[in-house]
Formats: sequence, structure tokens, C-alpha cells
Amino acid sequence: MSELHGTIHWTELMTGDIEKAKTYYTAVCGWEWDTMPMEEGLYYLAKKGEDMVGGMMSLADMEGMENVPPHWMTYLAVDDVDAAVKETQALGGVVHRAPWDVPGVGRIAMIADPSGAAIGLMTPS
Repeated sequence: MSELHGTIHWTELMTGDIEKAKTYYTAVCGWEWDTMPMEEGLYYLAKKGEDMVGGMMSLADMEGMENVPPHWMTYLAVDDVDAAVKETQALGGVVHRAPWDVPGVGRIAMIADPSGAAIGLMTPS
């Protein structure tokens, strides 16, 4: 297994009010923001100095997520996201979104563990 396997790799805020969230986290955490175009819309990269500390997406830009409340999503690094999804299912977890590739980022899946807690799994690029 790689050194990354099983570690918290990324976290992102999914919100319906990007500007309000940017204002808040800039004031409270001192974050600055860069944007990155994605298929679903703009992705906002939170930075502390030169370090990326998290991301943010608009729920309104994601099909089927319009009525989901704002929340933070955490992603665990795994060596093989497809194998981790199969193991999740074998252990009683649920796949909310099957693995897909994000160019330059990695392969991602959205699951719920056997206790029902939602989390993302990612094999980083």
C-alpha cells in the first residue's frame, strides 16, 4: 500500500451560496480563492498562502443536488478506488456515485460506509 492509502486527502464545501461562503472563510480563516473550470461549473480552490487547503462547489451546478443542504465532504485516499468500492459493497456500504475520473485530480467515488456515513474515496492522480 502507498503512504497515502487511508489518509484524508481532500475536503470541500458544497454550498448553495458561493459568495457568502467565500466571504465567511476569507474573514475567519484568511483564505484566498482561485477558480478552476469543471464540467459541473466553476470549482473554487481555497488557499492559505501558496498551499491549497480545500475546495468549494455550488450545489446548484450539480444535477440532483439542488435540494441537498450545504455540507463539507471529505475524501480518503485509496490505492485503487474501484477495488475500494467493491470492498465497500461487500462490507455492507452503499455506492452513491460510481467511480469517475477527474482529469488532473484522480479517480473518485462517493459512498456511504456500513454505518451510513457518506464519504468520498479517491485515487489521486
